[in-house]
Amino acid sequence: MNLQNTDTEAVETDKVHFSWASNQGDDFIELLQKGFQVKVRVESSIRDVVCDQIGVAQEYLDHRITTIFLDGSPVDDVDSATIHAGSSLALSAAMPGLVGATMRKAGYYAQMRQGITYVADEQSASDSRLDFFTLKLFNLVAAELGPLFLTHGIWVNRQDLERFLKSRSDGFWSRCLKAEINGRDIELGGLAEGKFPAEAQRIYLKCDMMTDSTL
Repeated sequence: MNLQNTDTEAVETDKVHFSWASNQGDDFIELLQKGFQVKVRVESSIRDVVCDQIGVAQEYLDHRITTIFLDGSPVDDVDSATIHAGSSLALSAAMPGLVGATMRKAGYYAQMRQGITYVADEQSASDSRLDFFTLKLFNLVAAELGPLFLTHGIWVNRQDLERFLKSRSDGFWSRCLKAEINGRDIELGGLAEGKFPAEAQRIYLKCDMMTDSTL
């Protein structure tokens, strides 16, 4: 995965680093569904951003990610749909039922949603530049790609992270081996009680997912 997220120096942020006694992303699915920010070359197609920039395999985008929403509209063509600065992109594996089939990209029932399907805008193309967009991951896509994003680092809204951490169970915290903010250790008990020692509105979050062989 080739994320641009690691360049945090130009962004006013606090850096939070977890060491986690699991290599699964299930603990963080709620946060991944809420949405996090990724820094890429915007004014690029979904395929360029997801595959060429982030590093997800072309086959995974074409076959595993079956449902895509860009700024609230279902997408059929990942090569023409353009991600702008501030865009919101949601990625999901197959969803059940008729609704799931209807929202599936370029699927048999896609014609049933013509009025809401994403249409490439005709605005003059802007120069490609590094900027943020919001990414949301759902179901199997969250479980499979989530750990990769967390390991490389993502940006999240401070209030979203505070609420997420405060609502976690004892089981969640039992898997947290260590927590740091800006290189300083954080008391886990304080985090669980909602005492989050960060001031910046944008938090750079990394989580080292431990495999069984490293525990």
